[in-house]
Amino acid sequence: MTKPSPQSSQPHKSNKPNQGKKSKASSFWKETAQTLGLTVALTLGFRVTIAQAYYLPPSGSMEPTLQNYDRVMVDKLSYHFQTPKRYDIIVFEPNEAVVKGCGLSAEKQKSSLIKRVIGLPGDLVEIKDGTTYINGQPLSEPYLTKAPEYELPPITVPAHAYFALGDNRNNSCDGHIWGFVPQQNIIGKAAFRFWPIDHFGNIDK
Repeated sequence: MTKPSPQSSQPHKSNKPNQGKKSKASSFWKETAQTLGLTVALTLGFRVTIAQAYYLPPSGSMEPTLQNYDRVMVDKLSYHFQTPKRYDIIVFEPNEAVVKGCGLSAEKQKSSLIKRVIGLPGDLVEIKDGTTYINGQPLSEPYLTKAPEYELPPITVPAHAYFALGDNRNNSCDGHIWGFVPQQNIIGKAAFRFWPIDHFGNIDK
């Protein structure tokens, strides 16, 4: 009887351990890609439907309430369930009247604006002698540091629109120039300021 050669008596080496490592690595990267994809999708979904950050341009129109270069978080969800209230600070897309009234450049036409809601649909708004009147009654505006130096004859806010002004009345291109903000142009409500850190918190009325 012939003896088996040494070569044939050695066990055959398997590639299974290497295959296992490759499989684990592939699974890891697949899960990582799925996690990153889900994170991006959730982030984009959050920004589109719930909230987004807004950076104040250096116009000074909302001083002293908001300063140049402040960053605020915009609540985009609330107005799906309720309408804007008087004194809300809103962020909105400029329409043609705003573009013409403020002479916005092509670049600025792509940017959103921020103002305070003064008049609601159906309100009669008037500004005279440095005071804003709503339906004949003077409006309390403790956030103003200087009264408006212009006058506005009585105007009625149309349905599905709002009359909005900047808190820095004499340095703001706002409703007293271009009229009303259509409800469909409103992006959301400025909920709180998150930058600078020392001013972090709710935006005071």
